[in-house]
Amino acid sequence: MIETFKTNTFQQEVLNSSEPVLVDFWAPWCSHCRVLNPVLEEFAQDAEGVRIGKVNVDEEPELAKQYGIMSIPTVLYIKDGNVVEKKIAPKEPEELEDMIS
Repeated sequence: MIETFKTNTFQQEVLNSSEPVLVDFWAPWCSHCRVLNPVLEEFAQDAEGVRIGKVNVDEEPELAKQYGIMSIPTVLYIKDGNVVEKKIAPKEPEELEDMIS
């Protein structure tokens, strides 16, 4: 399942999560983001031990600024409240798998 993260709950849902979290920073008008969505959906079906969510940069610009998001889609792998890896525009589920392994 892919969750939606908001600024007011990001600390609790992502940074304080007992599980690692993949966070996709995206926007509805972004064509590369639309290409990534089915890749995330496919990855989410088989992913175990990791939460997956999205942050709409148009609705949550403070989060995008806080994490230095300059290009979208950008996926962050956050574990124990820290960004472990950052990948811009991944195209294959294997790229997401590589981030969490």
